[in-house]
Amino acid sequence: MHKRIIILTTIFVMLFGGGAMAQDAHFSQFYANPLYMNPAFAGTNVCPRITLNFRDQWPSMKGTFMSFSAAYDQHFDKIAGGIGVMAFGDRCGQDATIQSYEASFMYSFKVKVSKKFNMRFALQFSYLTYILNTQNLTFGDMIDPKYGFIYQTNENLASWNNTTDHSFDLAAGFLGYTQHFYFGYAAHHLNMPYISFVQEERYRLPVKHTAHVGANFDVKRKSKKEHNFGDISLSPNIVFQYQGGLCYMSEGMYVSLYPVTLGAWLRHSFKNVDAVIFSVGIEYEFIRVGYSYDLTVSKLVNLTGGAHEVSLQFLLPCLEKRKPVKDLECPHF
Repeated sequence: MHKRIIILTTIFVMLFGGGAMAQDAHFSQFYANPLYMNPAFAGTNVCPRITLNFRDQWPSMKGTFMSFSAAYDQHFDKIAGGIGVMAFGDRCGQDATIQSYEASFMYSFKVKVSKKFNMRFALQFSYLTYILNTQNLTFGDMIDPKYGFIYQTNENLASWNNTTDHSFDLAAGFLGYTQHFYFGYAAHHLNMPYISFVQEERYRLPVKHTAHVGANFDVKRKSKKEHNFGDISLSPNIVFQYQGGLCYMSEGMYVSLYPVTLGAWLRHSFKNVDAVIFSVGIEYEFIRVGYSYDLTVSKLVNLTGGAHEVSLQFLLPCLEKRKPVKDLECPHF
């Protein structure tokens, strides 16, 4: 019976994309949550940066998925690189049947390859926690043919002694960038940590590969040192992600009419189109706020309710006096 339950739980996660064992949670505002996408982004804002993100995926379904993260990063000249810390949580299934939490520390080392080209190489160390709420599981012996789930199960849930699991995780990534062009790659779960709620059933987290490339072009800009009202820029981007045999391509474009940024993305696999993503962001002094909506266009279009995502960034002043120049000019939402 234990084996049957674990298999059903695994199938549930793989089908609905919560990601506890099959896939990591996805965020549509890639650059509003940079440390989650690639640890090499740590320190690219130079001065301290705080990012907060929340995503509600498929709200029309009972087993909705909610993901949230909080991160801090900044660059330190004394260590020739950036430091970042991040906390992440994911709750999926009805009444949060499966929960995953992560605490991460990352360091990115900056290399000045030439006058106009820089690179950052990063390592990330994480501590993972997975929780299975057995009280929210349903079984076949609870079903009445006429009235549905009305009976108590005969399954001995008290025998599930390992409904919480912990593991260490390792990730790495790099960035290459010039004034107008950037690219990068990150690999998460390099050590493929084991996840197990029952000792005889163990699963390994598959490696998640993320490759991204983009550019930023100024159409109209009054000053090179800072943004001013009415500045116009375009930023085309491509993000590729592969994990556990599933892959997604996301192609998008940001149009910035400072202080407002509009974005449109298309997310798809090699066989099917998944969603069209619309985003809007606004920034004022040291605050950036973004909202995006994933419009489902797959066969699940009438079932999911899409996905809502909100981001909030605080760009704090440097503790030491320095020129207000960013290390990498890329999208913010």
